[in-house]
Amino acid sequence: MPRTPIQIQNLASENRKLARRLWGEHLDSTRLSCLRDITKHFHLSVAMGDLRLLEGTWYVTHTGLVRLAQRRHCAGIEIEALSQFCDPSSARWSFKATAYKSRSCRGFVGHGDADPSNVSPLVHGAEMRVAETRAVNRALRKAYGIGICSVEEIGSFAGQLASSSESKKLPQPANGNANHGGPKVRDRLCQIIRQHQLDPNLVKSYATDFCSVKTLRDATREQVENFVTHLADWAEKDRNALLCQLNSYLGQKEGAA
Repeated sequence: MPRTPIQIQNLASENRKLARRLWGEHLDSTRLSCLRDITKHFHLSVAMGDLRLLEGTWYVTHTGLVRLAQRRHCAGIEIEALSQFCDPSSARWSFKATAYKSRSCRGFVGHGDADPSNVSPLVHGAEMRVAETRAVNRALRKAYGIGICSVEEIGSFAGQLASSSESKKLPQPANGNANHGGPKVRDRLCQIIRQHQLDPNLVKSYATDFCSVKTLRDATREQVENFVTHLADWAEKDRNALLCQLNSYLGQKEGAA
């Protein structure tokens, strides 16, 4: 069902308020004006993870594009691997995606490629899925006239993740009783954050609350493993509800690392 003008106005207001909370130091009148226009034309939601602000530039997410396609009653997306550009032995993949806005639509084509050199280290081993996602994103952006790039398409997203690695990593234990800093648990948590487009600072606040500790340094490995399992399960089953839970921690001071 199409949004009413009042609903669009409310969404624009919600986006502006949440954007200021998340990226206030990077926002100016130009970026806020751009956010207003994006909201007006595509009805994308910051709270639902449809948009991200990286290095002062707005990017749409795969989640946002898929939700937009659903609202616009996309007839389907056809995907095929381009075998001549694929090399599984070196984790190099290339896909072609065709989005059909209606049954009579001739299709909008997008291509996507991925290899270890242009994806985040957090998703090494998942290059095939990244390439497919990039192809779908480009096809949907063409179909619905979205000029801003998608997060998943940019190789520099790895740099953005690296720059905030301190907030994503679980802190090392202060004593020998806790050992939640193991690479497997930490890597899985980073993978979940990346896959579901979660805010690492909010995840950290939620983890502290979930484990009933003042700081994650005080949590046991078992507690952290339970949290990671819980987070992954919730993200898969009901990401929207998880985002609401995470957003409840906005403005709260994080525990000291």
